[in-house]
Amino acid sequence: MKKRFLTYSSYILLLTCYFLLPACGTVDVFERNATIPQQSWSSNYKPEIAFTIDPRDTLSRYNIFIVIRHTDAYRYKNIWINVHTESPGGVVNNQPLNLQLATDNKGWLGSGMDDIFEHRIQITPPQSPERLSAGTYRFKLENIMREDPLKNVMNVGIRLEKAQ
Repeated sequence: MKKRFLTYSSYILLLTCYFLLPACGTVDVFERNATIPQQSWSSNYKPEIAFTIDPRDTLSRYNIFIVIRHTDAYRYKNIWINVHTESPGGVVNNQPLNLQLATDNKGWLGSGMDDIFEHRIQITPPQSPERLSAGTYRFKLENIMREDPLKNVMNVGIRLEKAQ
């Protein structure tokens, strides 16, 4: 009888491992967000986000997204952000972006819960993901809207996904 218990326990352990081990694979997503103080984004506040590409991942291609969370009280259908990118070689690129957050007929384009909306807006061309060099990349996100400070913005960030 005792032997049967061990077999049953081993069977349960095997099933548990079978279902849990796939969840232990490598994570192909990096996301980091900065909280906007008092939900009021001043042009002087330029959150910096850094991530490192491992030398083993230089053959992969990546899609890069801007992440924005705001309340339903946000007054505009878009947001202008200047994205400063510094690559591992020290090359700095400044890219002003006009990111659409809403349309007249659909309302907010992002996903929402209650009065909070999140947008993940791809800034790399969908048909040609970026191949990144090994090393540390630094992003600085700057609010360049005319309203300063820009109210009802909760978080901004960068999301990096390996392309499929």
